Amino acid sequence: MDGSSAQSGQLWPFVVYFLAVVGLVAAILVLSHLLGERRSGRGRDEPFESGIVPVGFGRFRLSAQFYVVAMLFVIFDLETVFIVAWAVSFRDLGWSGLAAILVFLAILVAALCYEWRMGALDWAPKRRRLTAVQGEA
Repeated sequence: MDGSSAQSGQLWPFVVYFLAVVGLVAAILVLSHLLGERRSGRGRDEPFESGIVPVGFGRFRLSAQFYVVAMLFVIFDLETVFIVAWAVSFRDLGWSGLAAILVFLAILVAALCYEWRMGALDWAPKRRRLTAVQGEA
């Protein structure tokens, strides 16, 4: 048996699996189109939000600060995964693992202090933040 026929012999289960998945997805889409309800009305055309009737326009603009805070949350939340992985295997890592996590945490704290100092974590708009600072003085 040559190399190309051996590879194609190992590849056919993946081809069958792929075709089965595509066929299943197509069958589900066709059946839902054929068997699905087609009624429309005043209540069906309105968005449903957990039993609460929506008020106002759902597409409002958010400031860039909201997205910055969201990205920082995701970044710092991801760091937790590394710390938990270290905590699970800290006995096997020894002193070098402890030194590595301390350096990691020092960099993390330095980044957090930098972001705090630059104002990336401030939730209030600048107008409200300035009046709050002036009110304290």
